[in-house]
Amino acid sequence: MGALAWRWALRAARLPVGGGGRAPTAPRRRPGCGPAAPFADSASSSSRDEALRDKRVRILTRGLPKQKPIEGVKQVVVLASGKGGVGKSTTAVNIALALAANDSTKEVGLLDADIYGPSIPKMMNLKGNPELTRKNLMRPLKNYGIACMSMGFLIEETAPVVWRGLMVMSAVEKLLRQVDWGQLDYLVIDMPPGTGDVQLSVSQNIPIAGAVIISTPQDVALLDARKGAEMFRKVHVPVLGLVQNMSVFQCPKCKHETHIFGADGVRDLAKTLGLDILGDIPLHVNIRETCDSGQPVVISQPQSDAAKAYLKIAMEIVRRLPVPPA
Repeated sequence: MGALAWRWALRAARLPVGGGGRAPTAPRRRPGCGPAAPFADSASSSSRDEALRDKRVRILTRGLPKQKPIEGVKQVVVLASGKGGVGKSTTAVNIALALAANDSTKEVGLLDADIYGPSIPKMMNLKGNPELTRKNLMRPLKNYGIACMSMGFLIEETAPVVWRGLMVMSAVEKLLRQVDWGQLDYLVIDMPPGTGDVQLSVSQNIPIAGAVIISTPQDVALLDARKGAEMFRKVHVPVLGLVQNMSVFQCPKCKHETHIFGADGVRDLAKTLGLDILGDIPLHVNIRETCDSGQPVVISQPQSDAAKAYLKIAMEIVRRLPVPPA
């Protein structure tokens, strides 16, 4: 709401505004009124104050978004991190594939909500523009059985998105509401890093079954991961648990294990927050190489330890989700 519109709304509610506005005053008691008049004035003033408070509440809540389910989607799971560079998108892709691999009867979708840096198209080996349905809705692109939607399908691969907040929010709204997802059991949303406008918009606009926080064991990453978990709690989104990514590196030659980013940092944070650890994902070159080539490890190397880690995490997520609507 702009400044002029806000001032107008306050005046309409007869509330004081800064610089020239004046609070309503109680009417003067006319001379000669009996001793009961002050009590009458007090009661009248109290009722006016209550009416003004009710009006103010209505005005302030009028612009808040109303949660509305995404048509055809039973449950939404968001994957988030407090900061970038912790492998969140790689984890989101492999968990979406793992959800489908664990139960072939389930339909899974993947939404890339990172407007500035979409990476899902490359990881899922998808190119092209979405087709439009008769209802003028975008049809997701599909690979490995996963329906995918990303800003990367709507812009050139090398084109930067130089947008202000309002344009970003409009794009997120379109990705949420103007996509024909069909019938999905799970929609995995890969959130951008941080705790800003996109996170709040998604959390306030659609019902979310649960959030998963991704972090490395590094102290700097853990500080932001904690903020991410607390943000979801503030907007009443259940946090299903934490995933410790890049937990350990094993030398491919001598098999010696090294905790490059520290050991058990995410586990300690989970205890502090009273949350569960959903699993550990090792720091392995195959995870990076397979995603870069558009063949995620869950699909290309399903028997590997890395793939098994994602499959286990997907099982833990489903165990903690509420019973989906019929």
